[in-house]
Amino acid sequence: MKALKVITAAVALTLSITSCQKGDLNLNPNAVNANSVIPVSLIVNHLTAVLVRSEEAPFGDVNKSNQFQVSNYAKYWGTNEDSWSYSAHSYELLKYAVQLELQAKSQFGNSTNKYFAISKFFRAYSAIWLSQRVGDIPMSQAGDINFLTPVFDPQHDVYKNSLQLLDDANKILAALGSPGTILDSGDIFGLTNLQWQKVINSYRLRILISLSKRADDNADLNIKSQFAAIVGNVATYPVMTANSDNVVYKYTTATPYPVFASGSNSYNNFMNVGKTVLDITTSTKDPRTFLMATPVGTTNVGDFSNYIGADPGTPLATLQNDAAKYSNFNGMRYFGSATGATVEPFIFIGYPELCFNIAEGINRGWAPTLAATDAKTWYDKGVAASFSNFGISVTANSTVTISDVGGKSLGTTTTDNATFLANINYNTGSTTAALAQILQQKYVAFFMNSGWEAYFNHRRTGLPAFSEGGTGLGTPGGKLPRRWLYPLDEINSNNANYQKAIASQFGGAEDVFKDTWLTK
Repeated sequence: MKALKVITAAVALTLSITSCQKGDLNLNPNAVNANSVIPVSLIVNHLTAVLVRSEEAPFGDVNKSNQFQVSNYAKYWGTNEDSWSYSAHSYELLKYAVQLELQAKSQFGNSTNKYFAISKFFRAYSAIWLSQRVGDIPMSQAGDINFLTPVFDPQHDVYKNSLQLLDDANKILAALGSPGTILDSGDIFGLTNLQWQKVINSYRLRILISLSKRADDNADLNIKSQFAAIVGNVATYPVMTANSDNVVYKYTTATPYPVFASGSNSYNNFMNVGKTVLDITTSTKDPRTFLMATPVGTTNVGDFSNYIGADPGTPLATLQNDAAKYSNFNGMRYFGSATGATVEPFIFIGYPELCFNIAEGINRGWAPTLAATDAKTWYDKGVAASFSNFGISVTANSTVTISDVGGKSLGTTTTDNATFLANINYNTGSTTAALAQILQQKYVAFFMNSGWEAYFNHRRTGLPAFSEGGTGLGTPGGKLPRRWLYPLDEINSNNANYQKAIASQFGGAEDVFKDTWLTK
């Protein structure tokens, strides 16, 4: 991953910042009055517009690390190396979240309005986004103009404070009523007040599940009890109930589907679908296989044995020479429309993931008032929701069109859903085996979606197994990284606090193969 230019959080708030959506938002007191009233819609528009980064989108670099996508030609799709270096940062979100908070309080005369509530979500999101990548980060002093070199908060505290921000946001929205009202015209996701409340609580469950390694040794975080409170009281903590609640980024002719935006759709045959995901879908005879990938060859296109994923650990030269031996992306779906109309929606925070997160928590015993069989119920809901996003039903067979990478139809096949469902039937006799099933199906549901979540779930659990050890990964011994290096400008601008953070976490030396508190 290339190093990106970053700005220390506190310093960033003194600089001019520009919305690429609906005008300028200027905080420079030399340019405009620092106390100027800024329309909250403008701030909401920018926050929602920059929530998704280009690397996290379909066919972004994230999908190599998620092992969904494998390049076979460096000229067009780069290498498959996981030689990570300096992280990007999340201060763009933070500085706008701070401004939304200030403007909401100033314009509405209180800290109980809906804009103040969602500012807390974006504060929490920005903190978690960076912390889960690097470890301890500036949070308590970040965004405060009085602290140009903010201290680094321990990762434990970042998570504790972020969970509290999300809880506060939920309470504020719950007290306001008007659940069916669109939160704001500037929100590019077009969510109602209730749907934002659902997003906040569903995201909170994501964070709680991400803390599974810390659930038994950090009593003050109340990880299990927070999880139980949310899933046990949907009236107080509404969560997503269907795909209609998903946070979906919608592509248009002005903001086209990523492969069209980059102009690289002409070179789509220079990438393959990853072995990790296709090994799962073909072994379970998953109908989604036909919609994800192309068969190897043009005969027996409904035979799962003809869908073969490429291993990112394989040397690039070998992959290039043997490219025809591996499945490409289904051209009719993924490269059929510049607006992404032919492909599954790009979900960033979604209902299928929520279902699997709830299933995992129940499986781990975090919801004592719920029966073990409830984990199966949520697991089944997650699979069904993922199928729906692919445009097919999990309960009824479908006739699907199989395509080559150029979008030419190779014929159709009728899915055998009963066989698939029998193959993935939830194992009620073994919590260990059932957990593996949950994580496996969650991974498939993340296909080309949800940013880094597929990688983060693997890093936390080791499941499903990722390819590791191959020279194509470009790391010593082909090991998978566990974290990024700190943002370069954070190192340069806040070096004393950076050095303290490195000393306390890693003994004084940064290393992408070292775990932070979150994943030790």
